[in-house]
Parts: sequence; structure tokens; C-alpha cells
Amino acid sequence: MLDQAVAALPFSQATLTRIATWGIVGTVGAAALGVAMWFGVPAMAGVAIANVVGDAGLKVDEIQIDGIKRMDKMTVYTQALDQDSRAMPLVDLALVRERLLKYPWVKDARVSRRLPNTLRIFIIEREPAAIWQSHGQLMLVDPTGVPLEPVSTDAMPDLPLLVGEGANAQEPARKKLLDEAPSIEPLVKAATWVGNRRWDLTFASGEKLQLPEGEEEAAKSLRKFAELDAAQGLLRKGTIRFDMRVPGNMVMQRPPGQAATTSVETGE
Repeated sequence: MLDQAVAALPFSQATLTRIATWGIVGTVGAAALGVAMWFGVPAMAGVAIANVVGDAGLKVDEIQIDGIKRMDKMTVYTQALDQDSRAMPLVDLALVRERLLKYPWVKDARVSRRLPNTLRIFIIEREPAAIWQSHGQLMLVDPTGVPLEPVSTDAMPDLPLLVGEGANAQEPARKKLLDEAPSIEPLVKAATWVGNRRWDLTFASGEKLQLPEGEEEAAKSLRKFAELDAAQGLLRKGTIRFDMRVPGNMVMQRPPGQAATTSVETGE
């Protein structure tokens, strides 16, 4: 009769087993709380219950990591398991997230429990946007200029090159500047931040374009250069430097032995 009654219930055998297990865990937890309170240590009550629950099977046995492409998984495992207890209620989710956010590749992280025994970690990684060269070292940086990790010259990805001290922090400004001249942007090999105030652009064909200080003036000069290049073909004509630091004027410098420098009114 008992078997027939159990079979008539709208639960599977596995569900019934889980219900029974949770009932036992709850009973044991309540007993642990009572013991802690009896001895006058209410501050220990929560820890006692959590450890009992962990001993009953609710402890971290598996870590599920999603969102990682470049970061080392072992680093994530280490930060997640560095806890005083692996009992699920005692795992400090906020602490795990705080530790992960200290790593350059981690833009954001979400940490949650999946009972009975899984810790789930979802990481949003930063995307490399440029290569920053400073003091002889190459470093990947994200769109906001955050340094990510060093990169060797023989493993450089196809990304824009930033040159100069503090140039990484100017990555958003560099991108905004080159967006002003879409026809010029793919021709630029490197952007050098000079004196913490202005840009020099170096083209893949070897020429250098010196821009004036100020975002608006630099953007205006770059747009004018793009117009002149489209109309006259300035690049790949033997000029080694275009100096537009004085608004409304462009000085073109030829290699030694050729014609002297030429000044052109740009009409700005």
C-alpha cells in the first residue's frame, strides 16, 4: 500500500529523494543552530549551520566558467577556491568578484551559486583595441586605454599602434580623431602622442603628418589633409613630412637633395 501511495504522488523518485535530503539538511541545520545558541555564541550560529550544510553535501565541488577567451582559467579557479570554507553558504561571492576585477582582462564578472554544488562565474573580458609602445615595451590596450598584457614584436596583432608616454590614455581621442577622416584611417600605421598635447600620424607609406594642438583644430586639419590627398594624391609622392601645426598652412618637406620645403595655403 505504501509503494502504491508513493507511486501515485506527482513526483519522480529523484525528486522525492531530493526532498528527503533537503529535509534532513534542514533538520541538522536547525539542530546546529540550537547548539550554537545554547552555548551563547550566536555569532557562530550561521557558520555552524553553513558548515553542517556543507558536510551534508552542499559544498563547492564544481566551478563553471563562461566568457573566457584570453584569461587563464586556472587563475579564476584559484581566486574562487581561496576561501575559508567551501560550504556553499560560506562562499563569499562578492569577494570572488572583487578579486577577479583586479585582473586587467576582466571588465566585469558575475558570480552565483547553483545548488547543490556548483559555483558559476561569468566573465566579460576587455577587447584589445590598440598596441601601445612606450619605453621600448609593447602593450595591448582596450578601447579606453587600459593596459592588458605585453606583446612581442613577432606576435603583434593587426591593431593600431600608439606611441609615446601616456598615449594609451589617449586611445579614445585617437579613435575619435581618425573617425573624422575615414579615407585616411586605414592608411595610418602609427599615432604618436607628442608632449602630451598633440598627434603625429605616420602612414604605412612612410610619410609623417604633424597635426596642431586641440581636438577641434586637429580634426579640422586632418579633414583638410584627406580632401587634398583625394584631390592631389599627396601620399607616395616623395614627401617625407607634412607639417600642419599652424592652422591654415601645410609645409611639405622633401628628402635631402631634392626640392626645398614647400608651403601650401590650405584655406582653413
